[in-house]
Amino acid sequence: MAQFHTPKFIQKIHDWVGRHHTAAYAIAAIGVTIAVVGVGALVMYQKPVEQQQPLAQTKKPEPAPPVKYYSPLTGNEVATEAVTKFAATAVMIENSPDARPQSGLKAAGVVYEAVAEGGITRFLALYQQDKPGLIGPVRSLRLYYVDWLAPYQPSVAHVGGSLFALNEIRNGKYRDIDQFFNAGTYWRSTDRYTPHNVYTNFERLDQLNAAKGYTTSDIKGFVRKDPAPNPAPNATSITVNISGPLYNSSYTYDAASNTYLRSQAGAPHVDREAGQITPNTVIVMKVGMQRVMEDGYREQITTTGSGEATIFQDGIVTVGTWNKTDRNSQITFKGPDGKELPLNRGQTWLTAIPNTTGSVKWQ
Repeated sequence: MAQFHTPKFIQKIHDWVGRHHTAAYAIAAIGVTIAVVGVGALVMYQKPVEQQQPLAQTKKPEPAPPVKYYSPLTGNEVATEAVTKFAATAVMIENSPDARPQSGLKAAGVVYEAVAEGGITRFLALYQQDKPGLIGPVRSLRLYYVDWLAPYQPSVAHVGGSLFALNEIRNGKYRDIDQFFNAGTYWRSTDRYTPHNVYTNFERLDQLNAAKGYTTSDIKGFVRKDPAPNPAPNATSITVNISGPLYNSSYTYDAASNTYLRSQAGAPHVDREAGQITPNTVIVMKVGMQRVMEDGYREQITTTGSGEATIFQDGIVTVGTWNKTDRNSQITFKGPDGKELPLNRGQTWLTAIPNTTGSVKWQ
């Protein structure tokens, strides 16, 4: 029978263990510990997780700014787009001493002032969203006022007029609401005598306009800007000579309100119901003026072309030009650099003075 022989190196290990029991046990214990630790490490090991980059935060879009609407007549902010389309109304208001104080002038968005006859001035007052409770005294129309009012597409409230003016305003191209044909919209007051006592109000004017279908207007207004009072004003006192002491006017700049306190005939010019008139912008236009024979002698004023204009706003004076290409176009104003000059929001008061005899001074 063959015998199995143990390899010599194993036999040596066996003999050594037999002679060194304690050391052998220690070495075995250490081996077992290393094995257990190794196995545990393998069990607990996890593959490192790749670092995740944070997701880029999507920036929320900025909310759209609220839509703002502005009156095409005054440039003032209004509540809705519908208000910008409100019908405009033009009213001829008298300025003879017997017609003073007038009613409704302070609320007008734009006022044109010019000589009507014999040096007596008259006002063309334009309204849109502001509607005073009383307006007057209402007087007759002149052709040059038709030229100025045409771009506003307004109803035109007046009591008759000159021959040339009536021929134009009654030709079917305008919204004529003459007192002669709409007597119920006007009345004569008892505290003044004829012809200085014809009045109206917007309750009646609105009723008449609605009945005629005059409910909206496409106004060609001025280019407007936000007020910017100058800390060093150069025109705080203004004097306008238009025809004579009873009709010449003056203005004092009020820095606190950035308006011009209007006076005429040496006294504050007041609206009977609303107090002193205080336009935001004052413009003096030099115009050609001559007397012509119509139904008697009447003044006639050149309204198209260009001429010198002096513009007062923000306490500052600008000497430039007025420009108007035709009856239906709006007047524009240019500074010395030839660029159009935006006008402050609010009431604009325009006075037409004769080229040869009128003047405007300031300090």
